[in-house]
Amino acid sequence: MKKYIYSLLILTVSLFFFQCKGQTENTSENYVFKTGSFDGIGKFYKGREISHVMGFLGMSWLERPEREKEENTSRLIKNMNILPDDRIADIGAGSGYHVFKMAPLAKEGLIYAVDIQDEMLQAIKKAKKEADLENIKILKGSEKSVNLPANSVDKILMVDVYHEFSYPVEMLTSMHKALRENGEIYLIEYRGEDASIPIKKLHKMTEAQAVKEFKANGYVLKENISNLPWQHCMVFVKE
Repeated sequence: MKKYIYSLLILTVSLFFFQCKGQTENTSENYVFKTGSFDGIGKFYKGREISHVMGFLGMSWLERPEREKEENTSRLIKNMNILPDDRIADIGAGSGYHVFKMAPLAKEGLIYAVDIQDEMLQAIKKAKKEADLENIKILKGSEKSVNLPANSVDKILMVDVYHEFSYPVEMLTSMHKALRENGEIYLIEYRGEDASIPIKKLHKMTEAQAVKEFKANGYVLKENISNLPWQHCMVFVKE
C-alpha cells in the first residue's frame, strides 16, 4: 500500500513539474505573460511587450544638452498650443524637463508634475524652488493611477513614458477620468516605423499600435503632428 501511495505521489509531482515546465504563456483579463526580450518585463498588451522603467539614475539623460536638437522640445511645446489658464498634467514627468517649459506659458493655470519615483519628484521640488514658480503641483502617481482629481485637466503630456507603464489599461482609465470633456492627450513616442532612429525597439511605438491601445480604452486619434525629428506627436481625445 505504501509503495502504491509513493508511486502515485511521484506520478503526481512529475505531471505537475512537466506541466509547469511546458507552460510558456499565461493570460489575465488584459495582459499576456510570457518569455520576452532582455529590455522587456515579459508582460504584453495588445501584442506589445512592456519595457522596463528607466530609473532615476537616468536623470542626466533627461537633462542632456543635446535633447533640444534631437527632439525639438520647443516645437513640441508649441504643438500643445498652451493657453494661459490651461491645467496640464505631465505624466512620468521625470526631472521636470517639460514641466518647467510649460509652467511659464500656463501662468494663470496649473501644471501637475506626476511621477512614481520619489527621487524624480524631489528633483522637481528643488528646481521649482529655484525657479520660484507657484503654478506647479507635484504629485506622486502609482503603477495603476495618475492620482489626479476627476475632470481636472485640459491637457495630458506623456513623453517617452507610456511604453513603460506596467498597467496601461488602468493608467488610461485613470487619465480618462481626469481629462475634461474636450481635453487632449499628447502622446510622444519614438517612431517604431523607423528603424534608423537609434532607440531600443521596446522604447518606440508605431502609430497603429498606439491607436489600437488607446481605442480599446475610450480614445480616438485626433491627429498625429509629424514635425518632430524622431518622435510621433499623437493627439488623442475621448471617443
